[in-house]
Order: sequence, then C-alpha cells, then structure tokens
Amino acid sequence: MLTAGEVAGLIVAMAWAILVCFLAVALVKLARLLTETTKMVSELGERVVPLLEDVTATVGETNRQLVAVEAIARDVKQVSGHAAKVSDVTQTLVTGPLIKLAALSHGVRQALSSRRQGRRAPRVLEGRRR
Repeated sequence: MLTAGEVAGLIVAMAWAILVCFLAVALVKLARLLTETTKMVSELGERVVPLLEDVTATVGETNRQLVAVEAIARDVKQVSGHAAKVSDVTQTLVTGPLIKLAALSHGVRQALSSRRQGRRAPRVLEGRRR
C-alpha cells in the first residue's frame, strides 16, 4: 500500500498533469486565434490600401467640383446684382414718365370736363402738400 505522503504526491502530480493539459489546450487555442488575427490583419491591409486610394481620388474630385460650384455661385451673385441694378434703372426710367403722363392725362381730362360744364378749373388742389 501507499503511504499518505505518496498518495498526496500522486494527487499533486495528477493535478499538475491536468493543469498542464488545460494550459496546453488554452495555448493551442490562443495560437490559432493569433494566426487567424494575423491573416485578417494582412487581408485588411490589402483591402485598405485600394480603399484609401479611392477615398483620396473622391476627395480630390469633390474639391474640384466645389471650386467649380463656388465659381458658379459667385457668377450667379454677380448676375443677380446686375439684374437688380437694371431693374432699378428700368423702374426709374419707366415709372417716372408714366406717373407724369398719368398726371398730365388726369389734368387734361379734368380741364376738358370742366370746360364742357362751363366752369373754370380750380388752380389750387385741396389737401395737396409740397
């Protein structure tokens, strides 16, 4: 039979053997994980370089288009400013004479109307301020 010390040594040896087996399994799984991670990182690196080149080209094209849009917006602003000036000049040239013509025609009508009725046209307009 075995002595108590031998039984204790046997139990400790079995525990160490079980612990070493668990650690070996864990190390094998960790090695597989590191291998897969290395493969994924290398594949990702191969995919990222073309993506970055595409992004760089896209950003460059976007910047070029923005410069063109900015030039168009500047031209539209300039054209709208010119259109406003032309509108102001047209309004000044057209409305002034139209108002004078309307006033003249009104005065002529009033004069003709009062002449037909046989009375004199008033010389001073009531309620008009200067």
